[in-house]
Amino acid sequence: PPLQAGQGSGAVPGRRLPRFVKKDGHCNVEFVNLGEKSQRYLGDLFTTCVDARWRWLALLFSLAFVLSWLLFGLAFWLVAALHGDLGPAPAPRPPCFTQVTGLLGAFLLSLETQTSIGYGSRSVTEECPAAVLAVVLQCVAGCLLDAFLLGAVMAKMAKPKKRNQTLLFSRCAVVALRDGKLCLMWRVANLRHSHLVEAHVRAQLLQPRVTPEGEFLPLDQRDVDVGFDSGSDRLFLVSPLTVVHEIDDASPFYGLGPAQLARADFELVAILEGMVEATAMTTQCRTSYLPGELRWGHRFAPVLARCRRGRYRVDFRHFHRTYPVPGTPRCSARELGQQRPSPSPPSAPRASFCYVNELALREQEEEEEEDGATGGHGRFPGGSGGVMEGLRRAGWRRDYRGMEGEI
Repeated sequence: PPLQAGQGSGAVPGRRLPRFVKKDGHCNVEFVNLGEKSQRYLGDLFTTCVDARWRWLALLFSLAFVLSWLLFGLAFWLVAALHGDLGPAPAPRPPCFTQVTGLLGAFLLSLETQTSIGYGSRSVTEECPAAVLAVVLQCVAGCLLDAFLLGAVMAKMAKPKKRNQTLLFSRCAVVALRDGKLCLMWRVANLRHSHLVEAHVRAQLLQPRVTPEGEFLPLDQRDVDVGFDSGSDRLFLVSPLTVVHEIDDASPFYGLGPAQLARADFELVAILEGMVEATAMTTQCRTSYLPGELRWGHRFAPVLARCRRGRYRVDFRHFHRTYPVPGTPRCSARELGQQRPSPSPPSAPRASFCYVNELALREQEEEEEEDGATGGHGRFPGGSGGVMEGLRRAGWRRDYRGMEGEI
């Protein structure tokens, strides 16, 4: 069913749901009354260690090695004591361990054995088979402990969790016409030069809903189409891209105009996934948009421009910035379709056209200032400077800086 405002969505009147996914991607969820939680976490000990915070993993790393040295040091001390090597008058027979006269010496022997330090003063002899067996067991246990703990540390270091710190979502989403259809759009960007392989985006709509049988679903999750069938959900994320959801008759926003959208109770979760080029491990970046973060009749400001050196330049000053588009319908997509049975893409409003060229002119002026400082001269390639010059002569140039929006 399409998303509706008020009672039709199953929401409690006058109540807003708390954000399920925070803007930084963390989920606002707390688990309580989980039976056998410790046993379940210990059953998957490796994942528990990898997911633990660094301070707890460092503490576990240190304690595990120290306890293993103490355990086998105690075993060496018991073997030496039972053999009579620790008394005030040791037996004349050869000892089990050389240079081990107490618990501290046994601990040092255990430390040197497991870490392969081998200072040369302490060693095991052939006198006691139990001592030889203890050394063999310590070598095996030490290798297993090294493999487990070092593997956990390396896996934690290689986790692509921090990769999403260089993946960026726009702080707001916009609703505007694109190709004659109302579309919901938001922007994504990769801040690193290394690519995100097989990058794809998807979206989920979370809202309370009451089923026809009367069952209340506090967070009903529904997929929002962002081009899965056409393949436009797969991104070549070299420069910032705009993710587009077409508001058609299958969209949950089909019957919502700007007023109904502001009153609706929902959360739009945007998810970007891909493989890190350096490690081939999958990473995921998330954010969410509430109704108050959707701007009706706005578009994102351009961020991509060409410079004179034959390269493209991305200006992240305008990444979150939007500008109003006069002439955007103030009705729902359903009403727009009824008013225009066979829609045709409208011509671009003069205001939006001028705004794009204002940014192009701004880039051109910056280039000319740089060229003037270095003794060079030139114009912004691509003809945008010439177009803007014609607009300026025709009196079309307007200052839209006051119309720019930024959260």
